Amino acid sequence: MTEPAFAYSVRIYWEDTDAGGVVFYANYLKFFERARTEWLRALGLGQQALHDATGAIFIVSDTALRYLAPARLDDLLTVTVQPVDTGRASMTLQQQAWRNNGGVAAPTLLCEGRIRIGCVDAATFRPRRFPEPVTQALQR
Repeated sequence: MTEPAFAYSVRIYWEDTDAGGVVFYANYLKFFERARTEWLRALGLGQQALHDATGAIFIVSDTALRYLAPARLDDLLTVTVQPVDTGRASMTLQQQAWRNNGGVAAPTLLCEGRIRIGCVDAATFRPRRFPEPVTQALQR
């Protein structure tokens, strides 16, 4: 596991699993969303405050996920965020979900994805440039 820009811990609960006792595949999108939100927060970019100050919101415009191994009840995952391409109004992020394995073995990569995020005006949903606070935070 290479060092990502940001890492966030997620515990697996009953509500995250399907009838087979493994994490329901779509829940990885939720885990990735939470990690992106916390990454932005760590950069000093609360999404509600950004919306209130600038009228900008972020939308997911494209996803591609690859599932490699199942997560199960009580697993502790590390979900990572790594920007790979940033434009004026969109960015592409590489995200991964790893099972920590309690230090007994090397972490196991469970799911990885490329997520494209767009910046839009909240009132019109038309694309717009990232607000200056976002641009500055991403350059750090």
